[in-house]
Amino acid sequence: MKKYAGTIIMGVLAAVVGLIISVQINTAQGMEAERGGLVPVSQIRAQETELTKLRNENSQLTQELIAKEELLMKMQEEKAKEDDSLQAVLTDQEKYKLAAGAVEVKGPGVIITLEDPAADKEIGDSYSELIYRCDLILELVNRLREAGAEAISINGHRIVATTEISLAGDNVNINGTPTSPPYTVKAIGKPDTLESAITIRFGILEQMRSFGIRTDVIKQDELTIPRYSGVITFRYAKPVAEESSKDSGSEG
Repeated sequence: MKKYAGTIIMGVLAAVVGLIISVQINTAQGMEAERGGLVPVSQIRAQETELTKLRNENSQLTQELIAKEELLMKMQEEKAKEDDSLQAVLTDQEKYKLAAGAVEVKGPGVIITLEDPAADKEIGDSYSELIYRCDLILELVNRLREAGAEAISINGHRIVATTEISLAGDNVNINGTPTSPPYTVKAIGKPDTLESAITIRFGILEQMRSFGIRTDVIKQDELTIPRYSGVITFRYAKPVAEESSKDSGSEG
């Protein structure tokens, strides 16, 4: 028995040390998860469920807002029939809404379809040329604007002054919403001018095709572009009072 006593004691000590190390590792992993490291799958799924719920609520509230705005507009139009000055204000207001993307619009223009190259067996289906080169989508928007596009949308997302088109993981964020190919870009303006601006030699669509991206352009006599569904908030910019503006101009 004495012969094996030392071995038994060593075995017990090794088991205790192993238990202590295991507890330390589990504790460290738990702290790492709390600091933003590994996140449990259950927590990820709960966040995805919450995000879906919030998006549905946002969509419902947007529809309610549109209905209220339409009701308000009808009331204002009825009142404007008796007041010419109010009619002029409403006309200006409509122009500002159009410029800000706050109303759905329709008119002639072009529809551009962008698709990834055929899947490469060596690379796999997960790789997207359009997502990796999302800067080309932003370049396309800029070329359309330069050509006189009065309204633009990508996969139903209205492009406004505050719109961001940026790479976010395996998606491209447009107005804060993850999107993925294929992309349908709609632009309202003079169809011939818009088409020429993007199909010109060495132009943006030719650049896209050089990376294997498949493109297609169709001119339309009439297409519809939805309103911007987000909320634009100004944290720092404030309107300058008309009197202050005149005073500062006279001082110069």
